[in-house]
Amino acid sequence: MDRFQEMHIFITIAQEQGFSAAARRLGLSAASVTRAVAALELRIGTQLLVRTTRSVHLTEAGQRYLDDCRRILLEVQEAEDSAAGSHAQPRGQLTVTAPVLFGELFVTPLMAAYLTQYPDVSINALLLDRVVSMVEEGIDVAVRIGELPDSSQHAIRVGEVRRVVCGSPLYLAQHGRPQHPQALSAMPVVATSAAWQPRNWPFLEHGEPLLVRPEPRLVVTANQAAITAACLGLGLTRVLSYQVASKVAAGELEIVLAEFELPALPIHVVYQGGRKAAARVHSFVDFTVQALREHPALQNAALLHPVK
Repeated sequence: MDRFQEMHIFITIAQEQGFSAAARRLGLSAASVTRAVAALELRIGTQLLVRTTRSVHLTEAGQRYLDDCRRILLEVQEAEDSAAGSHAQPRGQLTVTAPVLFGELFVTPLMAAYLTQYPDVSINALLLDRVVSMVEEGIDVAVRIGELPDSSQHAIRVGEVRRVVCGSPLYLAQHGRPQHPQALSAMPVVATSAAWQPRNWPFLEHGEPLLVRPEPRLVVTANQAAITAACLGLGLTRVLSYQVASKVAAGELEIVLAEFELPALPIHVVYQGGRKAAARVHSFVDFTVQALREHPALQNAALLHPVK
């Protein structure tokens, strides 16, 4: 087994936090994965991983070696792609991240289509409702919702989404349509404890910030659960417009208080490496940008009109 293969095995163990999981992902036996790490540690002369019965953790030396392995393998791939020039074919593994529900609704279908078109590429997708460090976690491409901090990473804007309040037609017929955000304080509400959703619901009135603190009848940890409860008439809920676009189009939910909404949030595809990025990164970014820019739920968010 050559050193590059050992490095790849070591990186996979660190990502999967276990030997067995890494072996399954690589299509190797657990024994061969264990031998590869043992050979690494013997040659280097230091322990890279701390093994327990339940988990595997990097030592301080292991973390430094992991960072170096990622850099070295990336440079090797970039050198090969550079030598191949325009004839380079996308190949190897991509690591992609996106918010959970956005990833399920939009990113997963386009990953499936991409993998069909590029059979030599595999994808490890991290669908998480937190912003992961692209450098520390080895992320090639990320889909971000919201304003981006200044960074050296490359970002392409692909759309926008609104923060909307919505309810079912049945609910609105029973409780009336709120004309001002303050009316939410006396209306049944379904809230989510998702990381982006504060307890106070922010709005704008004549360009000035306005905070309303509704008293929810139901609090759930997932946006999809809040949407389901709203469709059933339990209360108004506040989510991102892409999450309810199909429900609004089908007439299952109606948007209220649109004139008090905050500005739309941008959606970006973010990637590392610029023109030096591997062919698989460039091809996936191009594929993703085109697909998301063509999706009506992410374009011209103002078109998602409330029902009057």
